[in-house]
Amino acid sequence: MLPSSHSLLTPTPLRAMAVPVRPPPHPPNRGGPSFPRPPACGAVPRAAPSLAAATAVSTLPPAKKKVLVPIAMGTEEMEAVILAGVLRRAGADVTLASVEDSLEVEASCGSRIIADKPIAACADQMFDLVALPGGMPGSVRLRDNEILQRITVRQAEEKRLYGAICAAPAVVLMPWGLHKRKKITCHPSFIGDLPTFRAVESNVHVSGELTTSRGPGTTFQFALSFVEQLFGPCAAEVMDNTLMTQVNNNLERSVEVNGIEWSSDHNPHVLIPIANGSEEMEIIMLVDVLRRANVNVVLASVEKSTNIVGSQKQ
Repeated sequence: MLPSSHSLLTPTPLRAMAVPVRPPPHPPNRGGPSFPRPPACGAVPRAAPSLAAATAVSTLPPAKKKVLVPIAMGTEEMEAVILAGVLRRAGADVTLASVEDSLEVEASCGSRIIADKPIAACADQMFDLVALPGGMPGSVRLRDNEILQRITVRQAEEKRLYGAICAAPAVVLMPWGLHKRKKITCHPSFIGDLPTFRAVESNVHVSGELTTSRGPGTTFQFALSFVEQLFGPCAAEVMDNTLMTQVNNNLERSVEVNGIEWSSDHNPHVLIPIANGSEEMEIIMLVDVLRRANVNVVLASVEKSTNIVGSQKQ
């Protein structure tokens, strides 16, 4: 059992605790968008709507699309949570499924995610999309799960959407034979493992029913590509505008002039308070990036319980 000072984050129930700093497995890729921008959608407002409006996009699709996002010990938490968060906002019924014995898994940078159900409970279900997050050793543990392999192979054979990001295209899809006759991309540290004639360096690459992407920094593009494929370009554009993934370079950052400089002779300590309804994607990105920089991050619940439910609860 973990001491109460460890941290837990999930798009479903979360428990706040502090986690020991771990060395970063790889830096996030910060390449620009690569999938085509959807055409203008007439009545779609161009001004950035409120965060509540993002959830309203879920009224656009005529029916719920079922999405499976499997997770394991060592899964890259930003990739898993952003995938689930964006697709839930778009109206998808997203299932986070653990391939471990427990629903609670420790992700690659120390955050703890609680899955909705075990992967065995998904064995006979049909999904409109199966999306594999990366991270190490999470990708290896996904690869070694026979139930997930059967689900994903069936998905590919029946020509339904599937995808993988970061290490997962090379570590998971290739051993399963799901890269054949496809062009794929992955994290730069694994691109050498791909067959030369199959590898591309796009941030997001769509090859038929398979979509692949490069890493944490391209996860929003990856998720929005699925929104477009599942719900259409207008839904993707609304989501893109609402989440403000396209930053105006003129407004990117402002810094006040301050003649006083400060520095620290120890690893900084950062407090991030969380509450029921907190935006889980923002929490995960803050925690993950800061921990990669060797910052000691403490998550603190302002509720009576350390178990909290994020904004995109099912």
